[in-house]
Amino acid sequence: MNAQMVVAIGREALSVTLMLAGPMLLFALIIGLTVSVFQAITQINEMTLTFVPKILSVALALLVFLPWMINIATDFTKHMFELIPLLIG
Repeated sequence: MNAQMVVAIGREALSVTLMLAGPMLLFALIIGLTVSVFQAITQINEMTLTFVPKILSVALALLVFLPWMINIATDFTKHMFELIPLLIG
């Protein structure tokens, strides 16, 4: 195992992490911005108003993207298990 292999594994792990977290974070960002604009327009300054829509949007994103996320995580795990003989030897 050399430094290039470690960097490649780390890069792949970071990209998989971003791909798995991305849809939920994007949904939360869009809902958060929408609620913030609504609060600015109506001048409602309730801090807890954003929590429920964000939680619901993240749950919806999780339901929609869960099969794809499981596929990505499974492929990454298979790839890591395939690399074990290369790392030991």
